[in-house]
Formats: sequence, C-alpha cells, structure tokens
Amino acid sequence: MSSRVNATAASILGLLTRKPMSGWELHAAFESSIGQFWSITRSQIYREIRTLAAGGLIEVGATGPRERRVCTITSPGCETFRSWIAAMPGDELIRFPLLLTTFFGDVVPRESLRDACTEHRDRHAERLAAYEGQLAVVAAEAPFAALTLEFGIAYERTVLAWFGGLPWMAPG
Repeated sequence: MSSRVNATAASILGLLTRKPMSGWELHAAFESSIGQFWSITRSQIYREIRTLAAGGLIEVGATGPRERRVCTITSPGCETFRSWIAAMPGDELIRFPLLLTTFFGDVVPRESLRDACTEHRDRHAERLAAYEGQLAVVAAEAPFAALTLEFGIAYERTVLAWFGGLPWMAPG
C-alpha cells in the first residue's frame, strides 16, 4: 500500500500507535478524543480497517468474544502514520448545518429558526461545560490533547457569543 492514506485512515493508525484496539474500541476512542473535531462512523472505521489490513499497515487478530478482532499497527503502518502526520495539514473543512439553515433564513419561519438556534445553543453550552470540566485532567495527562481541548473551549465560547448576537435570539 502506498504511504499515502486519507486523514481518517491516518487517524486510525495514530490511535493504534497508542495501543492495539478492536473496531469497537477505536470508535470509542474517536468519540472520547478526536471525535469532536474529526467525525467518523463505525462503518467508516470498519471499511478503513479492511483497507489498512489489505495494505499491510495493520494486522487484524483472530475473532474473540463478541466477534471482537483486535487491530495492531505494523511497522509499515507506523512509518505511514509518521509520514502522514509530518506532512503539512490541509485546510479545515467546515460543515455546520445550522449555518446553512441560517444562510437561507429568509425562507425559514422565524419560530423554526429560533427553535433550531435555541437547541443548538444549548448543545454548545453543554459541550463547553464538558470541555471545561475535562481540561485540568487532560492537561495533566496529555498536554498536546489539552491544546485541542482549549481550541474546543474557545470555539464553543465563540459560537455561544454568536448566538447571543442573533436578532431572533434576543430576549423578549
């Protein structure tokens, strides 16, 4: 397999550099770490596992209890991940469905727009509280992960400030 992998495959390799994991464990690791800024579905994980295994970048163990198959990164997989992570990152891709709704807000009933914004504002407030609650522990255990968490905190604060400035979100 070429050392050129997509970001999703590379992130799986990166997680596997930390320890061997099953597909289920990989999904849980995504959700509890990079999942807030790099989304992936279970089906994507299993598709990438097949591709990475076929390319010799990971080895998939025998089926264990509950159909669990542990994946282990190989030496070529480590080399591929190191090469990928050393390259200049691409531009970020923004996919924020609420912004799409807001962009076309002239055809959305005001009450629907307000309800959508209220629900999203509440989600962002919950995320901010969770991130702030995690920061001290993450900073003590993983300083580089804490930097991404600090970005998440700044992002959530910015989004919440944006909600506060929307004319249909004003009190009264």
